[in-house]
Amino acid sequence: MAEDRGLRVRTLLDAVRAEGRSALTAPEGKVIADAYGIAVPGEELARDVDEAVAYAARFGGPVVMKIVSPDILHKTDAGGVIVGVEGSADVRAAFHKIVENARAYDPQARIEGVQVQELLPQGQEVIVGAVTDPTFGKVVAFGLGGVLVEVLKDVTFRLAPVSADEALSMLDSIRSAEILHGVRGSAAVDRWAIAEQIRRVSELVADFPEIAEVDLNPVIATPEGAVAADIRVILADSVPTPRRTYTREEILTSMRRLMQPSSVAVIGASNEQGKIGNSVMRNLIDGGFSGEIHPVNPKADDILGRKAYKSVTDVPGEVDVAVFAIPAKFVASALEEVGRKKIPNAVLIPSGFAETGEHELQAEIVAIAERHGIRLLGPNIYGYYSTWQDLCATFCTPYDVKGGVALTSQSGGIGMAILGFARTTKTGVSAIVGLGNKSDLDEDDLLTWFGEDPNTQCIAMHLEDLKDGRAFVEAARATVPKKPVVVLKAGRTAAGAKAAGSHTGALAGDDAVYDDILKQAGVIRAPGLNEMLEYARALPVLPTPQGDNVVIITGAGGSGVLLSDAVTDNGLSLMEIPPDLDESFRKFIPPFGAAGNPVDITGGEPPSTYEATIRLGLEDPRIHALVLGYWHTIVTPPMVFAELTARVVAEFRERGISKPVVASLAGDVEVEEACQYLFERGVVAYPYTTEKPVAVLGAKYRWARAAGLL
Repeated sequence: MAEDRGLRVRTLLDAVRAEGRSALTAPEGKVIADAYGIAVPGEELARDVDEAVAYAARFGGPVVMKIVSPDILHKTDAGGVIVGVEGSADVRAAFHKIVENARAYDPQARIEGVQVQELLPQGQEVIVGAVTDPTFGKVVAFGLGGVLVEVLKDVTFRLAPVSADEALSMLDSIRSAEILHGVRGSAAVDRWAIAEQIRRVSELVADFPEIAEVDLNPVIATPEGAVAADIRVILADSVPTPRRTYTREEILTSMRRLMQPSSVAVIGASNEQGKIGNSVMRNLIDGGFSGEIHPVNPKADDILGRKAYKSVTDVPGEVDVAVFAIPAKFVASALEEVGRKKIPNAVLIPSGFAETGEHELQAEIVAIAERHGIRLLGPNIYGYYSTWQDLCATFCTPYDVKGGVALTSQSGGIGMAILGFARTTKTGVSAIVGLGNKSDLDEDDLLTWFGEDPNTQCIAMHLEDLKDGRAFVEAARATVPKKPVVVLKAGRTAAGAKAAGSHTGALAGDDAVYDDILKQAGVIRAPGLNEMLEYARALPVLPTPQGDNVVIITGAGGSGVLLSDAVTDNGLSLMEIPPDLDESFRKFIPPFGAAGNPVDITGGEPPSTYEATIRLGLEDPRIHALVLGYWHTIVTPPMVFAELTARVVAEFRERGISKPVVASLAGDVEVEEACQYLFERGVVAYPYTTEKPVAVLGAKYRWARAAGLL
């Protein structure tokens, strides 16, 4: 059956191509719809007015009549659509009017006839479609259809093909999802029928890469089903050349030698202070790298006390990494020598390649690397840090605080912001890697490595684009079940396609597609740089929640309100406090306090009240996470609050009760020290903000759900 439908579609597409066309006519669209089980109304192509009358009579009710022309894509704009035609006289008049309008719209257009189509019943109009995204390839879309699609642009996207469950999830991912459940007395639509339309369209474009775009708009959804009133299919001018790919084992083998090298050569090493080659050498030596360090410089015999070599081919033994610190124009010839030496990794610090318009020069080094089997990091980067190896292969400031966070950035400036944040917050890192132009190694290679690296517990990535979105999604899906992946995607502008607003292409703005597909991959998207860094710092600290019930305990009513807002904003659930638990909380709070959720113990309470209510929150198994709001008073000073909270949390963790606890501290400057104290002891705490601690908790919950732990 599948082979038969594929042959029918292949024969049709080949015939369209042979005619030099990229757009299919409506009858051709119906052939494809029928082959893939995409529900469309009954229709016939009338080549003259008498056929139109006969077909309309056969359908036995009002019909829709549409112009059929390979040269007229937007039939409505051409006056080529008339709805609700009934009776032979009206059918004749409509036929002549449609043809007349089409000829006036485009006198040169080829007219094949008029499509006579069953008029569908009233229902909810939705759009189902697919586009070819430059980053992710085939992407399927769903949203409200008809005029609403242009007004609301309420559309969601997934990688194609999708499973039946993924297709169904798309219905709940639009802002107006409630409409599909029925509002103001209207019946709910047949959700499975819509999901099937989505799934079948996704299969179609996955099976035929040359299909650039498919539009079912509108699809009329009713309680009895979902039928596409119109199908539009556009073919691509060409199919992209497949990118060179590597197996998982190949990636891990080369990345292991990059991140855990035994021997490093510095091409362009220098004794002259102020030179990049000098800075890289000093960082490698001063950083305590225990492996071999080989300076390469044809004009020196000795660099920083190390024997220098005229060429990298003169270096004795195997070398794992060659770090380039020479001008761009010399890189190609030096890379050839690296290839002859069989060095598997080249770290290209120099700028002056594609980022400055030198695309041919970058293409040349990529070709050399592929010929010799070298993986390239960069060019145009600050280098990289692999802290557990005491490796600082960069011309920037050193960093040696070992920890579980791997950080990557496409930008050197962002890389240095990462470094400063890590130092200020005392965040231990497993690696900091610059990616620059990403001529070869990119985020999916790093994700594959960090996903297996036992020293890495969380991965955070700043990116401006993805070379291969599908490879990234595949790597993310393999990594997320083991550890969180946080992404800061720069560039939120929606550069929609040039198609008309009612077509899927125009709705697939860059950011909208990225947002939905990163969620589909289980990635946590950070709204800004600080959030990315805070998530990366905090997520390894927080235990994984075991359920959805969040309770706020606060010493300030105002903070409680803001914390409640933050809980809702971050997709979390405030627990409905049962009567017995409400009564238990009331035993520890004054009469003028308030139980419920938030639990408001008021600001004048002594440390014992904070401790008792926190203990209760940790003891009760129905509570899964705590949000603490502290208000600075002399009765309970900041460090007293911090010490008692950390002590109680540690006590429960020793007993095997480990719940995520976050805290918002409002007060004088002493709260800063208190927050640092708490953070170091497993309680994520921030001064002067109610939003940040809850945003971090929300990120932890998003990861837990994506990892299948909730």
